[in-house]
Amino acid sequence: MSDDGDEEASDASEDYYMSDDEDVSQGDSDAVGNDAGEAGVDAEDDDDDGYGNAMSGVEFHVVPRALFQCFSAAEVVAKQTEAVARVVAVLQITTDDAAQLLRAFKWNVNTVHDEWFSNEEGVRAAVGLLPVDVMADASESEHAVTCGVCFDDFSASGTNHVGCHHSFCGDCWKGYLENAVSEGPSVLHLRCPADKCSARVTDALARRFMSPEAAEKLSMFQRRSWVDDNPAVKWCTGVGCENGVLCERAGEGAVDVHCPCGTSFCWSCQEDAHRPVDCETVRKWLVKNSAESENMNWILANTKPCPECKRPIEKNMGCMHMTCSQCKYQFCWMCQGKWSDHGERTGGYYACNRYDTVKEGAGFSEEEKRRALAKHSLERYTHYYERWAAHGSSQVKAVEDLREMTESKLQKLGDLQNTPVSQLKFVTEAMAQIAECRRVLKWTYGFGFYNLEDDSVKKRFFEFIQADAEVTLERLTETVETELAEYFHDEIDSAKFGDFRGKLAGLTAVTCKYFNTLVKELEEGLPGVGNDEDIEAEDGAAAQQVVTGASG
Repeated sequence: MSDDGDEEASDASEDYYMSDDEDVSQGDSDAVGNDAGEAGVDAEDDDDDGYGNAMSGVEFHVVPRALFQCFSAAEVVAKQTEAVARVVAVLQITTDDAAQLLRAFKWNVNTVHDEWFSNEEGVRAAVGLLPVDVMADASESEHAVTCGVCFDDFSASGTNHVGCHHSFCGDCWKGYLENAVSEGPSVLHLRCPADKCSARVTDALARRFMSPEAAEKLSMFQRRSWVDDNPAVKWCTGVGCENGVLCERAGEGAVDVHCPCGTSFCWSCQEDAHRPVDCETVRKWLVKNSAESENMNWILANTKPCPECKRPIEKNMGCMHMTCSQCKYQFCWMCQGKWSDHGERTGGYYACNRYDTVKEGAGFSEEEKRRALAKHSLERYTHYYERWAAHGSSQVKAVEDLREMTESKLQKLGDLQNTPVSQLKFVTEAMAQIAECRRVLKWTYGFGFYNLEDDSVKKRFFEFIQADAEVTLERLTETVETELAEYFHDEIDSAKFGDFRGKLAGLTAVTCKYFNTLVKELEEGLPGVGNDEDIEAEDGAAAQQVVTGASG
């Protein structure tokens, strides 16, 4: 079905992708160790990329791996119209039928043409288009028929069926169509309600019997189908955003995109942007953060069951003498034996040598081992989660600071320092860099939690470059938060302001190159760092060489 006059179309470019004359900005940032130096952000204009309006004109420095293009709602409709027109011109069919073919073949114009000319009859049958030799009764002359649903007699014409001559009364059509609309976009592939009839319900018939509200909903499904049914395009995940994002390298893993609305997200999994971590690791990490299993780990690590009633008890201070608040049983927290058996000979109120003795001997129970393991696991998870969350909060603050700078502070800075706003881009670039690097650092903790635990060499190297990256970013952040502030109070000598410009731009470039390298190396699994087995093999070979030389 197609909207009245709003023909649906697609850009296949010449299938799904953008055509050669469409502009996709090609970034020129040059990362250390990154030969590709890819960057690609195409928003609606050059002044609307990155984190949206708050980052207008700001170039992103952590380089995306794939080209992408954002389309506004109006541009999405234009793409639909263009694709439908191309199919109509070649196949000489109606715009309604052309839109249905495009939906069936995922908005790939070339596939529609290939399939149609190789097996037109089969395509018609699969999509629900009537064969050429079956002509709909277009006569408006009414005649009495029986409705195939309610079995009431009514006066029908050719407008009561979709060309298959299965006529139904207006009330039954209305109920059938509006129920289908309420179930979602599947209404776009609706067939005749007659048993075993595969004729599709045309747009014209649907709109004849639908209420205005249902017809508007149908139009919405039609407008959205270019994105919903197109594997190369997805909707922006931003709240209230109706932009579609086309990715040139769909299906190649994590691809971070930045919509003009200000939302940064992964095109592949639709979570927040998360390079250098892969989508599966992100999924596991987010599930772990919200899983009830973490509550159980906390209980195991921080409580013990009462030896009498088995209720979990938390001890956060005080001596080893515990009294259960439920059953009043008194016991030792360390060894969980009766308190009446304890005293000075067992270590007093704040220690229990029985526990130490048992732990050192063969009597250390499986439950205690499990509890110790759970506590270690929880402490490790807490370490990574706290830092992941802290950098996430810092990222949010950095984006807000940048928005405030762009919307209100930048003009004030320009007025005080007698500098045009166009020449203050180095400030917004630095702040955009901080926001993006906070995001990268946040996800390095997700990476560290699931990777390298069994490779101590790579783990140590990873923790070193992670710490170094934090130091590099903090140096840039401190310059923005402290040194920049003094230029908002009084006019400063232009030479001094020029020195500050050079310093900030230099720090931004250094941070850019460092984080580009960090992202690339982590995505490739730190290929230049030997693992434990490699080092052992090298040590063995060196030892063998020493032995051979000595014997010679």
